[in-house]
Parts: sequence; structure tokens; C-alpha cells
Amino acid sequence: MPDLNDGEILEMKGSAARPYILRNVGGVYSCSCPAWRNQSLAIERRTCKHILKLRGAAAEEARIGNVSMADPASVKPIREADDDSGGSGLLLAHSWDNETDLTDWWVSEKLDGVRAYWDGHRIFSRQGNLFYAPDWFIEKLPPIPLDGELWLTRKSFQRTVSIVRRQDKSELWRELSYVVFDAPAIQAPFEQRQTELAQLLCNHPPSVRLLEQQRCRSVEHLREELQRVEALGGEGLMLRQPGSLYEAGRSAS
Repeated sequence: MPDLNDGEILEMKGSAARPYILRNVGGVYSCSCPAWRNQSLAIERRTCKHILKLRGAAAEEARIGNVSMADPASVKPIREADDDSGGSGLLLAHSWDNETDLTDWWVSEKLDGVRAYWDGHRIFSRQGNLFYAPDWFIEKLPPIPLDGELWLTRKSFQRTVSIVRRQDKSELWRELSYVVFDAPAIQAPFEQRQTELAQLLCNHPPSVRLLEQQRCRSVEHLREELQRVEALGGEGLMLRQPGSLYEAGRSAS
């Protein structure tokens, strides 16, 4: 049967006026058809009749395991879920109300990667699912909990997801960085946590780094920084209240 190489794209005629787009990104197959998009399965577990037509049922069953592939369109649509506590009790943000004076708050770029919690031994998603990071990727991480983001580069979210959801400890992890922005177990103000993190991570490889923070000088400065980041293809900004402690769930800090 034909197949797609990693990074390859194929157009396939379907019921719509335009052909559907099939992709293979790091072993994760996707299709632009509604049947593939509207599944509640993780993206690496989805299939559709167009992927089946291309690869064959045997290849798809070997790829995604023992799941029903008779009618992928019958899978329930995705529902947006937002667990305020997160699987690992991570700190989550509120949207800015455009009124609160954020002068002197800490500003950083909002990375379009995958949230990742290091418990000192293993690395997990926000929902508490284990990431199968290669040993060489995590062996030099400090033995304390870290909150951060697995990140490739701007506008590469889908590629990042396709890598971190693999279970083969792939060499593709060499494309990623673990960008750390907090230390949940250190009971100290934000500034002290940042200082201790800088010391802990100073001798680590380039794949692990501390997220850069700067002080917000004014609302005008904030809007200028947002415009700069968005012009570079960034997702937005995150802000942290000076002196704030780390807490689980949504916080006004």
C-alpha cells in the first residue's frame, strides 16, 4: 500500500468541492476532512476513511491499536474542557480585563508549545499524562518540580504535539526545548523562585532554559511588547504579579 513519508502532504478527492489534505508529521497522520477533525480522540489515535484508503486497514490498526475504524465520523465531537486545577495542580491564568494597572508586573512571551510538569523524576502533561521523553532529554533536569513548556519554535504547535505524544522516546525530541517558567515546590515569592531557577539551570544544555522575564513599565509598554511578539508570530503575553506565590488552579496573580 502507498504511504506518506514524514513531512509529506497528499491531496485526496472527497465529497467536498476541494480535495482533502492528508499529512504525516512525525508519524501522526491527519486529514482536513470533518470526520478526522471532529473526533474526541488524541490526534495520534485518529483515522478516517481517506487515511484508511491510502494506508489500508492493517497499517492503520498497527499504528493506532485496537480501535473501531468502521465509522470514524460517528465518534462524538470534541468538547472544550478546562480543568481549573490541571492534572498536576498547575497555576493557570485569567485573561486581562484591560483595566487593571499591570505596571511593575513581570512580562514574558506566551509560548505556543505544550505545557509540561517535571515532578523531579518524570515529565507530565497538564492533564497528568506521562510524556515519554528520552533519557538524555531529562537526565540533567534538577530533582525538584518544574513548570514549563515543551517548545519548538513559533507557529509549530502541531509539530510539537506530534513529537511529545509519541511513545518511542524518539530522537525527534532533539528538536524541542524545555522552557521553564516556575518552580511549584519552592515556597517563596516569584522573584526568589526565578533566582533559584537561574542557578539550578545555569549549567544545563541548550534544550533546557529559563523563560525570559521583564518588568512592565506601563500599559503602553505592554501593548508595544504584545505588538512586537505578535509581529514575530508569537501567541501573546503572560504576566505575573510581583511577589506572588505559586498556587494550583486559576489565580488573579
